[in-house]
Amino acid sequence: MEASIRQESSLRTIAITSGKGGVGKTNIAANLSIALTQAGQRVVVFDADIGLANLDVVLGCRVSSTLQEVVGGHKTLREVMHFGPLGLSFIPGGSGLESLFTLTDHQSERLLKEFGALANDFDILVIDTGAGLSENVTSFVRAADEVLIIVTPDPSSLTDGYATAKALFQDRISMPVKLLVNMVSGEPEAEQVYKHLNGVVQRFLGHELGYAGYVRTDPVAIGFIRKRVPFYTGNPNSAASVDVARIAHQLLGKTPPASGNGDWVSKLRGLFHVTSRRTA
Repeated sequence: MEASIRQESSLRTIAITSGKGGVGKTNIAANLSIALTQAGQRVVVFDADIGLANLDVVLGCRVSSTLQEVVGGHKTLREVMHFGPLGLSFIPGGSGLESLFTLTDHQSERLLKEFGALANDFDILVIDTGAGLSENVTSFVRAADEVLIIVTPDPSSLTDGYATAKALFQDRISMPVKLLVNMVSGEPEAEQVYKHLNGVVQRFLGHELGYAGYVRTDPVAIGFIRKRVPFYTGNPNSAASVDVARIAHQLLGKTPPASGNGDWVSKLRGLFHVTSRRTA
């Protein structure tokens, strides 16, 4: 029993989110997961975007089954898990995600057991959330150990990034929240964006954002994205790939502090009972 608990608590969960669409969130989630896999980690990505579940498209993979069949009791989580570049594992969410918030107790416990088993086989779970500030998005974020908010230098993205940070801090989350700046010309622009947004967060929210790094605008990467090929596998030496690899190694070099939210299954239990928690 003790060994099982140690295994379960060792699963590192990283939620990748954004205040708006179009900032490259899913592309970052996919390519960062591939880079973490190449670095020797056992990684599984969960497509938790209810409105636009397209992780399979970004990875260039076709899916034959999704979480919906697990929720319905027709398949196990293992049976709907697919494999992407370098052996990366991913779980397609699709329409099954909406059902997570209205499960019966029996369905919840069965699914909790399925997700809990992930800790025995993986080191890192990356959760690609939807964009925006819905309860569904923040629920998935609460189930993570750390959060990466994706922004670009675009003023509307910064406004939405601030709104996302505000919603998370008002939710009294205890995990680290970091900013990842995408689509920049280079490090000076990225640091300027981070310092500006972090300064606003410090001033008005009394919290501080961590800095996860940046990914440059890269015509080579854009070309692969259009062809539905992860740019990290398409050209590991491209500017965007080099940046993603650097972020991956920085994440691995820093062990996140305990979230204070209990183990992985306990956090998921709160996620699956959003509806009952609201009406209690």
